[in-house]
Amino acid sequence: MARQVQFEELARQLSAVGAVKRDLGRILPPECPTGSAAVLTLLGRYGSMRMSKLAELLAVDMSVTSRHVAHVAERGWIERSADPADKRSRILHLTPAGEATLVDLSRRSTELLAERLGDWSDEEVDQLIRLMTRLRDSFGDCRATAPHPRPAAGTAPAPGTPKATAEAMAKAMDKATVASAARAPTPVLEPTTTRTPA
Repeated sequence: MARQVQFEELARQLSAVGAVKRDLGRILPPECPTGSAAVLTLLGRYGSMRMSKLAELLAVDMSVTSRHVAHVAERGWIERSADPADKRSRILHLTPAGEATLVDLSRRSTELLAERLGDWSDEEVDQLIRLMTRLRDSFGDCRATAPHPRPAAGTAPAPGTPKATAEAMAKAMDKATVASAARAPTPVLEPTTTRTPA
């Protein structure tokens, strides 16, 4: 079991992850803030879903989720169709324009990570992915149990990135997503608003 002093240092290091979140947020295009990027990322990873499921995965209120969904819908990145099982509900899914935007977001994030972690070995990146995934699991990340996971769209590596590093970065974007630091890759940046207590 880790010692108290180790947990204290870990808490300090985790609080500094904000710098990673800020840098990932800065690379987003102006028309796609972090909440929108999170919506696209989750739809790209898990496929079509109801608004209630999206709110659960984002871990924010329905009102916040609705604002993010309205923003991406206005830009033609998602469509809302009637749920055959419940006409009062809507199913959200990516449009081709949304998929293209998600590819661009993933490229931006992957390039930033490849640049900042360029002096890391493939083994070190893999270790980071494993440990961040385990950390999320220890805190009960709701996305770990989302139905029908599928690979995130667009994992183009930065030019000149070694294949093993590019694959590790793609895993980092999808699983540990240093932006899960953002609670997102970004894309995978996710809004910081918390769910309102019932």
